Amino acid sequence: MTNGRSRTKEAVTGGAVILIGFMGPGKSTVGRILAERLGAEFVDTDQVIEREQGMGIPDLFRERGEAAFRAIETETLKRLLDGSRRVIATGGGAVLAAENREAMRAGGTVVALKASPETIIRRVAGGEGRPLLAGDAAANVRRLLELRKTAYDFADFTVVTDGLTADEVARRILHFLAKESR
Repeated sequence: MTNGRSRTKEAVTGGAVILIGFMGPGKSTVGRILAERLGAEFVDTDQVIEREQGMGIPDLFRERGEAAFRAIETETLKRLLDGSRRVIATGGGAVLAAENREAMRAGGTVVALKASPETIIRRVAGGEGRPLLAGDAAANVRRLLELRKTAYDFADFTVVTDGLTADEVARRILHFLAKESR
């Protein structure tokens, strides 16, 4: 579904395709497929941060705190939105900062991937590397989804990934991009 905003051809065909969404809807998996099909570079902001900081996201949260992580995330995102043709998978909380949302809108086409709480819990519960889900993962997923229920609404296009394969999600995004570039 589109959000009804008009986009220029350059905004859709040039720059980045930025995948946003809560943890677990498939941003990284779909991003790799999209990048391959578009002949573009794939970048996962969390992986860039881990590589550049020399530690995992859980360690960054533990040692430096969420505010420090979010500042690093903003700097990384802005650097990646340099006009290059790439597919960028963002961390689930990247949309929380207004300056990140503005940078994403200016940097390319923003696609939100969404999933039901049950799908997200199934995909991420019990997994390592999710500091915001420590403790009762199911309760934390539901609480965070409620807090962020409108956080992804600025996207140009949204795909609900429940019951879809990553390939099907990628095809829907490619169809949207092709339609918008006409």
